[in-house]
Amino acid sequence: MTTGHRITIEQSTDLVRVVHDGHVIAESRRPLVLRETGCPVRYYLPTADVRMDLLSPSETHTYCPFKGTASYWSLDGAKDAVWAYSDPKPEVAEIKDHLCFYETQVV
Repeated sequence: MTTGHRITIEQSTDLVRVVHDGHVIAESRRPLVLRETGCPVRYYLPTADVRMDLLSPSETHTYCPFKGTASYWSLDGAKDAVWAYSDPKPEVAEIKDHLCFYETQVV
């Protein structure tokens, strides 16, 4: 990794809930907490804890030199609200099969 840039990932037992338009989209007691230099703390939730039936795949893809290429999903009325790294870089391999939401609530 680049000098001064750091990513740490920890397993958490916090209850993390994602609510959109009054619907629980995701709820997990096994989120990964990702801390990255210069970025807000992000919770990555296991795919099994996410209502995938409420997400629509997006055409959007972004590239992070530290994590790899992200794919996005949209919620009704919220474009590209969710992302995941299907093939993350080895340094952050734990986030594979986990999704991250812009808006999360730690309960």
